[in-house]
Amino acid sequence: MAAVGGRAAGGKAEAEAEARLRAVLGSRRNANTALDMVQGLEADQEADVLAAIRTCSQLFCTLLQQGELFVGQLPGEEEALSADYSAEKKYKIWMRHRYSNCIEQLLNLMTHASDQVQEAALCTLMKFVQTEGKWPLVKYEEDTHYVFPWELFRSLVEQLLQVESDSSSLLARFEEYLEYEDVRYYTMASAAENIPRVIQTAKGVFLPVYHQNVFTLLSSIHMPAEESELKNFLVKQKGKHDEWKAAKLKLSTNLYKKVLVIFHESILPHMSKPILMIDFLTAAYEIGGAISLLALNGLFYLIHHHNLEYPDFYRKLYSLLDPSVLHVKYRARFFHLFDLFLSSSHLPAYLVAAFSKRLSRLTLTAPPQALLMVIPLICNLIRRHPSCKALVHRPGETQDLAADPYIMDEEDPTKCRAMESSLWELQTLQKHYHPDVANAAATINKALSNQEADISVLLDLSISVLFEKEPKKRAKFAPLEFEPAEGLLSRKGDLVTHHWALE
Repeated sequence: MAAVGGRAAGGKAEAEAEARLRAVLGSRRNANTALDMVQGLEADQEADVLAAIRTCSQLFCTLLQQGELFVGQLPGEEEALSADYSAEKKYKIWMRHRYSNCIEQLLNLMTHASDQVQEAALCTLMKFVQTEGKWPLVKYEEDTHYVFPWELFRSLVEQLLQVESDSSSLLARFEEYLEYEDVRYYTMASAAENIPRVIQTAKGVFLPVYHQNVFTLLSSIHMPAEESELKNFLVKQKGKHDEWKAAKLKLSTNLYKKVLVIFHESILPHMSKPILMIDFLTAAYEIGGAISLLALNGLFYLIHHHNLEYPDFYRKLYSLLDPSVLHVKYRARFFHLFDLFLSSSHLPAYLVAAFSKRLSRLTLTAPPQALLMVIPLICNLIRRHPSCKALVHRPGETQDLAADPYIMDEEDPTKCRAMESSLWELQTLQKHYHPDVANAAATINKALSNQEADISVLLDLSISVLFEKEPKKRAKFAPLEFEPAEGLLSRKGDLVTHHWALE
């Protein structure tokens, strides 16, 4: 009975709203009814609110198309009524104010307790954006100017980026509009304007919910995989707009990681001026730990595609080689880029020696799966730079490891004295408990071939993979821990007697 009553109430609300709509559109004499329609957006019952949203959408979209709303800088309502305007102009000004009231109420409804009301409000506002784009309420002096309703859309994005409440469900619905080129662009422009303002207002207070909403919105923006002519617009564009600036963000550690993981593929290639992100990426690179590792992707993109110069780049890269780098989640990504950065044969020998020695020292505490990647990498560095072979074959080398001149704690690769040392750590690994590691380390005992080892297949090596591979190996012989029986024990009868005697 309750459900039947609810449907009846909803039907009554719908009928009343439709009657008001027909009255307003039928005659200007019924203009005051529009005030009741907008006030319906403040109703207590969900059915009444939904009915009001639908009829307000139809009303103002129709009025926009018919040119029934005032166009230009909107004067105050009281001012317009007392001014010497024609009745038609006063009507359009008054109705334009009702439209503004409707937009304000719809923005508020985007935080309504009902998800259905939130989505209805969002969709109606986006319909207003599209309709205003075709029938603008702002006068433009040039035909080439954008007609996108920027003010309305910016307010909508601001409501999506709530500071204290999770907007994930509404953002999921908004994602369907991000297929339009202009919506994507203005979403980024609105976010770039909103973020620094909110962060500045917060005055250093951590805003985890807001940061998550921002990340959800921006990570939903999927740019085309290939460069092509832009054709899919919500509002037909008349010109080209190239200027927008990305904000410098203050992010939490988790959000930093999420942003940097997608930064080099989903953000930088689609920016008109990727060079604007230098400060953001260099700041992330200076943070240290996993964030620095992830920032390498973006920096590599700018170095490779935009000739970015980073004077202390290799010094910072050297400092990232600490014991944790062989255990982190992003190890494969880091060492892929690490190999690229050290692939040039024009790097000075002292620099390559420093990296080789530091990696060699890290192998003493590394897990087997990491060792099987790092040892071939060190060998590749020596192949590329024959002058570093002295690290492997150093005549007259002392056996006193305490006398190793290498300074592990030195952050400057030019001062660590790696060229005076040797890779004795690799010789130590030749007695490693894992046979594959011992065999890999034994490579340095003989002359290295010119052919580099392919480490790409070793980057994602895990301990589970090693365990799966081990039982599949076929041993040529089974090592025994006892000597084969000889003499009397070789006969069956004696063997039985022997077992009986033992029992």
